[in-house]
Amino acid sequence: MRTAYHGEVHRSDRIGWLRAAVLGANDGIVSTASLIIGVAASGAQRPAILLAGLAGLVGGALSMASGEFVSVSSQADAEKADLALERRELDTYPEGELHELTGIYIKRGLDAALAARVAEQLTAHDALAAHARDELGITPALRARPFQAAAASAVAFASGSLLPLALTALAPLDGLAVVVMAASLFALAVLGAAAARAGGAAPVRGALRVVGWSALAMLATALIGRLFES
Repeated sequence: MRTAYHGEVHRSDRIGWLRAAVLGANDGIVSTASLIIGVAASGAQRPAILLAGLAGLVGGALSMASGEFVSVSSQADAEKADLALERRELDTYPEGELHELTGIYIKRGLDAALAARVAEQLTAHDALAAHARDELGITPALRARPFQAAAASAVAFASGSLLPLALTALAPLDGLAVVVMAASLFALAVLGAAAARAGGAAPVRGALRVVGWSALAMLATALIGRLFES
């Protein structure tokens, strides 16, 4: 008798890269579009607007990369310190660490005898990995990677910035701010809906959430540009 395979699709493993990619691309579109709209609203000519947008792309991408690198490096340092402490405890007090691991499995629903056997077998296989995973919540898939996070954030930001920059180069100067705002908000709506769908949430809600805040940012910079109109 053939047993049908029951495949489940979980979304929790997407949270890390999805958050970084969406945040970077959103920031790229919103920051660069807002900057371009503000400068265009002041009555500046196309070269000045493009220069401002390009500066926003470079500065924003590097800022995202450095911020992500510092943040994830701090996480990586904490993980290394925790693992070093756990390694020392395993070397100096292995019985106590085995008892601690047994207690973790008991709290998760195993009876005492089975929890003790599981703890013993996992300790014999790789004690540090067992404690890292089940006591500290550190797994290879979720380990902090500062350089990877920094590069991903920079690329995502730059990719998002390309849309308003391309529109600035191609759209008529008259009404440039309106074109950039409309196209950027549409792209943000699509991105927000796609991210929400990938995360298992309602696409419309995700789109409205990102569009609302982004429109507010663009209108604010347009108002500032108007105040300093040449």
